[in-house]
Amino acid sequence: QVQLVESGGGLVQAGGSRRLSCAASGRTFSSYSMGWFRQAPGKEREFVSGISWNGGRTYYADSVKGRFTISRDNAKNTVYLQMNSLKPGDTALYYCAATVYDYSRNDVHYTYWGQGTQVTVSS
Repeated sequence: QVQLVESGGGLVQAGGSRRLSCAASGRTFSSYSMGWFRQAPGKEREFVSGISWNGGRTYYADSVKGRFTISRDNAKNTVYLQMNSLKPGDTALYYCAATVYDYSRNDVHYTYWGQGTQVTVSS
């Protein structure tokens, strides 16, 4: 069992930066690959970024590639999402999630989810 708690959301101006954190409970955090997803009002949840269990592989949605960076610290049971050059289109509720798959952009493959943290980018 893994419990996930996101933090770091808030209001930011376009062009600004924000770092999201996702703290995990449980001793098996390093066994899971992790992902960040987001959902904007009236839209489906979409994949943002993923990272393998040891941080050796990272991958991104095309819409955030070059602007967002995912990382993890297994000693702290935490995964991060550094978001730079934010745009109003990045406004969404951001979720972290855990999966036993080595690699997946599909939310159905993720077993554990946090409650989400809101990011609002003003123009």
